[in-house]
Amino acid sequence: MRFPTFFISHGGGPWPWMKDEWRGVYDQLAAALRRLPQDAGLQQPQAVLMVSAHWEEPEFTVQSHPEPGMIYDYGGFPDYTYRIRYPAPGSPALAQRVQALLQDAGIASREDARRGFDHGMYAPMVVIYPEADMPTVQLSLKRGLDPQDHLAMGRALAPLRDEGVLIIGSGLSYHNLHAFGPQAKGPSAAFDAWLDESLAAPGAARSAALAAWQQAPSARQAHPREEHLLPLMVAVGAAEHDRAQRVYHQADFFGGISVSNWRFGAPVG
Repeated sequence: MRFPTFFISHGGGPWPWMKDEWRGVYDQLAAALRRLPQDAGLQQPQAVLMVSAHWEEPEFTVQSHPEPGMIYDYGGFPDYTYRIRYPAPGSPALAQRVQALLQDAGIASREDARRGFDHGMYAPMVVIYPEADMPTVQLSLKRGLDPQDHLAMGRALAPLRDEGVLIIGSGLSYHNLHAFGPQAKGPSAAFDAWLDESLAAPGAARSAALAAWQQAPSARQAHPREEHLLPLMVAVGAAEHDRAQRVYHQADFFGGISVSNWRFGAPVG
């Protein structure tokens, strides 16, 4: 049974704990994330491997703590959001398997036995798996943010899909914090449309388009820095020849931003 992969928009900071403050801003994204286990198929995965935009290292690094703590990697939020907990277990065995696959592909990596979960993991995961019972391992981006490096890492990790592991790239399809709201309507819509069209292309053409993403319409307006786009490369690399399907789209996020999530591959079952 081969699991699909996903690229999701994880939202801002600790948003799932701030329902009163956000007043419905995240309702559509939350509904899509709640559907993700169903979108993945009838079979529940044994673990999740999550590539978050909020972790970069000189080389790919895998989290190996059996009970990762919390990293409150945001600022300016209410005091209570710095005490929230999402106590999902880690998986040292999965961390070892990730390193073995990367080594077999000639990709350098290391492990971090101390790092906790960042909000790119626990903000969406508390919606996807609210019981915090899904073993989850985070895997870093590689500094330099080369799309080809991250596509290659995804290819190396593809066997995990046949081993009960759900691979999720956690970022945002539009991430320009200096241009949120109505002024983002045009650039975000143009870039989102290019993404959807490019992801619909067959395997090699899709990967080539993503590797050249800076040539897309409004590319640098949508991503002045591309760390929130690179998790998409991993999800695509791990499902390079599988069909893409947009499983969430919203054209009025924060007053006019176009954002989307995609699944790559068919649901299990």
